[in-house]
Amino acid sequence: MTSIAHRIAALFRIKANKALDKAEDPREVLDYSYTQQQELLQKVRRGVADVATSRKRIDLQINQLRQSGGKLEGQAQQALAAGREDLAREALSRRTAVASQLTDLQTQQATLQAEEEKLTLASQRLQAKVDTFRVSKETIKARYTAAEAQTRITEAVTGIGEEMGDVGLAMQRAEDKTEQLQARAGALDELLASGALQDATLPAGRDDIQAELERVTAGQDVDRELARMKARLRASATPPAVEGKSAEQGPPDQEGTS
Repeated sequence: MTSIAHRIAALFRIKANKALDKAEDPREVLDYSYTQQQELLQKVRRGVADVATSRKRIDLQINQLRQSGGKLEGQAQQALAAGREDLAREALSRRTAVASQLTDLQTQQATLQAEEEKLTLASQRLQAKVDTFRVSKETIKARYTAAEAQTRITEAVTGIGEEMGDVGLAMQRAEDKTEQLQARAGALDELLASGALQDATLPAGRDDIQAELERVTAGQDVDRELARMKARLRASATPPAVEGKSAEQGPPDQEGTS
């Protein structure tokens, strides 16, 4: 049972793969791949923008901490000048904390700066690949369209296409039937001429001997008609001058005859 199930599953995959391959249009696949690459490029660009935004916020915080540190240092000097060493110590303590925060932010700033540069470079490389793929995609699509058109034209001319194949088979069947009917008609004519078959349109009681006698009689009638036509033609071809000459000579001399 396991072997049969595996064979059925394999057969199903083969049939499904064949059906998918027939339905697949390479042009649609290329366009889909190009769309996927564009979406990936947009994600990388959004990542670059997010990193740049975070770095910019840290830049603002660093500037604020620097201003705060400078202010605290000034306050410490003013407190010492006023004889308030305790205030000066507090200001310097806060300045130290600000300096520690500033160091941490500067470290984060450097990390984000490196990450931003790396993503920017990756975005540029990906953009170049997408542009190259777009050119190749359009070239392949044009070649596929031309090859598809050429194949359809060739199939139509040679008659090996599905549509034209049906037309070719219909024409072949018509020619075969025509030749068969012509052969049958020729064979029947030969049988009628040989007397093996009788003409069903002739009156009943007529046989081949009677038919032959009628053909002979018809031939004799034709010969007689031709003879009459020839005689009329000879009579009409006699020159009129011969008749006029005999009229001028008059009757024969009676004296000579007496």
